[in-house]
Amino acid sequence: MGRLPFDPDKMRSQATAPSDEPVAVSDLAARIQGVLARGFPRHVLVVGEVSGFRDRTHWYFDLKDSSAVVSCVMFASHARRAEFRPQDGQEVVCRGRVDFWPRGGRLSLQVDQIRPVGQGALELAFRRLCEELRAKGWFDESRKRPIPSFARRIAVVTSRSGAALQDVIDTARRRCPSVELLVVDARVQGEQAAPELVRTLRVLGTRAAQLGIDAILVTRGGGSREDLWCFNDRELARAIMESPVPVVCAIGHESDTTIAELVADRRCATPTQAAMALVPDAAALRRQIDAMRARMDALVRGRLERARERVERAASRACMRDGSGLIRVLRERIDQRARTLQREMVHAMSERRGRLDRLSMRLERHRPAIQHARMQERLAARRERLRRAMASVLERTRTALVAQERQIEIVAPHRVLDRGFSWTTRADGSLVRSIGDVRTGEVIQTRVRDGTIRSRVEDERGTHDDGHGRREEDRGLFGVLNDE
Repeated sequence: MGRLPFDPDKMRSQATAPSDEPVAVSDLAARIQGVLARGFPRHVLVVGEVSGFRDRTHWYFDLKDSSAVVSCVMFASHARRAEFRPQDGQEVVCRGRVDFWPRGGRLSLQVDQIRPVGQGALELAFRRLCEELRAKGWFDESRKRPIPSFARRIAVVTSRSGAALQDVIDTARRRCPSVELLVVDARVQGEQAAPELVRTLRVLGTRAAQLGIDAILVTRGGGSREDLWCFNDRELARAIMESPVPVVCAIGHESDTTIAELVADRRCATPTQAAMALVPDAAALRRQIDAMRARMDALVRGRLERARERVERAASRACMRDGSGLIRVLRERIDQRARTLQREMVHAMSERRGRLDRLSMRLERHRPAIQHARMQERLAARRERLRRAMASVLERTRTALVAQERQIEIVAPHRVLDRGFSWTTRADGSLVRSIGDVRTGEVIQTRVRDGTIRSRVEDERGTHDDGHGRREEDRGLFGVLNDE
């Protein structure tokens, strides 16, 4: 017998009688958790409207109706497996466990499964996957490969016991028995079907060249959406897209649509239609071959008729009726060509002889002895020009040097001294240009024409104005130390 539903009255009758002794908050929280654990089953189903949905790695939202609100949390491990992402205002059914969080003092529903009310979860999951793969470009027609016109061998991936396989085999035998079918038995329904189909496609793609496969047909008969759900797997879509050979899919009835068909290089409504797309019609090929043979026969007959006409026209000529006349014409043509060839040979020999003479003359001019003599002449001429240029430069340099000597002689210091001038220097050798350059007691040297006078400065004075616009010079007092 299953667990009875929660009855608050019964729980109240079984509870401990009221006590005046206070309890700790943690004790009260533990009692609440115990009551919830005993009063609720492990999982409960709650239907309500989503409100305040927040995706923070975990999903947090509220379930509400017209009279109450329940806080919900769906941890990331369960949220990743959810078949759809809820939105505010959407009515859903949640399965979870009622729990009390002592630290926050909040009662919440820990959700492990969620599904929409009204529209099925499978439909929402299908649409979500369609939008994701369409955004990645997996459905683009530009990406899909053309189906081979004349396939030699086709791999048929389906259940060996299914009716779809018989439809494919019957259609292929009827249209073109020479096309080989490689039947690969695989699950096409249930939880293990999608991984098995992925492995099968991977193996066929890897060994396609070894097996001689030109195309792959993935098919099964009709069924419910749940029966066909394995063909809406993301990894199966990836395996179809990455297959090195073209893939044709025919899943269910014409009204059924799966992700595998949208990703495949060709989608067909039924297994029979898929076989017709992959296997050429032998009767149509024979009719085409017959038409091509008739056209080739007509072309060959036309060419033969035109060749016969050309032969008849050639045979009707006089040279063809009289063989000696044709030989005579050919002999004259040969003699004329022989004379032309002889003239061309003589002309060519003359041209080559003239070219040889010109080359001989050029070679004579470029003999080493002649080139050496010419280089000696040019070298002697250059040496003479260099000698004359050096002599001219030396003469100009000598003349400029004499002029510089004369100029230096004119402005030499001793020439100035000979004219009665002198110059005075301080002890460090610097010139005295103004009385401000010396100090009282400083020893100075005055150079005259015939020697040097050493003196000590006793006073230094400048010029001054006497008040009448005249400048009067004060005489400085110098003590003569010695006369050299």
